[in-house]
Amino acid sequence: MSLEVSYYVVMIGVLSFLGTIGLTVVFRILGQNHLIGNLYSNVRGGIPRGIGLIPCVLLSMFLPKGLNMLVITIGFFAFLDDILGRYKPRFLPIEIGQLFRGIGMIAVMILGYPLLGFSAILVALMIQPINISDMQPGSTCSVVVIVSLLSLLLITLTSFPNLSTISVYQALIVLVCCIAYSPLDYAGRIMMGEVGNHSFAVALGIVFYSIGGGFVTTLLLFIITTILIAFIRRNTLRRFFREQLRINNPVFGDFFMDVLTGGGLGDLLRRIFLGKRQIRVKNPILMVLGFRRLLYNPHAIGKEQRNYF
Repeated sequence: MSLEVSYYVVMIGVLSFLGTIGLTVVFRILGQNHLIGNLYSNVRGGIPRGIGLIPCVLLSMFLPKGLNMLVITIGFFAFLDDILGRYKPRFLPIEIGQLFRGIGMIAVMILGYPLLGFSAILVALMIQPINISDMQPGSTCSVVVIVSLLSLLLITLTSFPNLSTISVYQALIVLVCCIAYSPLDYAGRIMMGEVGNHSFAVALGIVFYSIGGGFVTTLLLFIITTILIAFIRRNTLRRFFREQLRINNPVFGDFFMDVLTGGGLGDLLRRIFLGKRQIRVKNPILMVLGFRRLLYNPHAIGKEQRNYF
């Protein structure tokens, strides 16, 4: 690794650590004085949300020119999601924040296509599983760190002894930026918000593509990341399935499918394609593959949903 790369990697680590602390203090003060609305005042004296703005800005600055525009784009729409996320206009079937997320994902696909080809679709879709991972302290940080290390390993195995400096650099800055940001997140003192997890998602997708192999490699690592998130969140998801979805015997395929298709956008698609119908899944193979969760329709009414499981 060249001296210049080492310099930038160290710099992004220092800036991420100090910036996270600084923005946490600023957001906490502003929130306590009711100047912003992203402070969860009933949890540990107030947890500021949206601290992932720091990783977003740093990844936008340090990723190669052109690719950084993908992070800037999703970061902009994700920050709007953080600010307006829970507001649902009467004329929309989803929350305004989910709309901005969808617009941001489409924008990443369009802007990324000339640079990444069809892999730009997967880079944008990475937002879904990474967003689902951000449901408990430190979980997204764990995913980003593990997958970044895996990417570095794959870069070494596939490129040694002619290592690509750009590939190593991209994986390292994502890894170091996340590690430096993470202490307060693991402690449950801050939340990265959509601006953080969306930015890390797109940055990871860029790293996957940089390894080589194009769409196939990006798809493989996309699937591995989704499996990892389902594994990390398995206990929380098991409780969610039993209490909210009335699936009393969930299997890992259900967890995987929830990470892949859960959330507001997934439910909107189910509403579009299924209406108020509920498809019953009884085939053992389809159950193992998670089709109960894939086809679970929260918009089904009355008897159809009660008798689903």
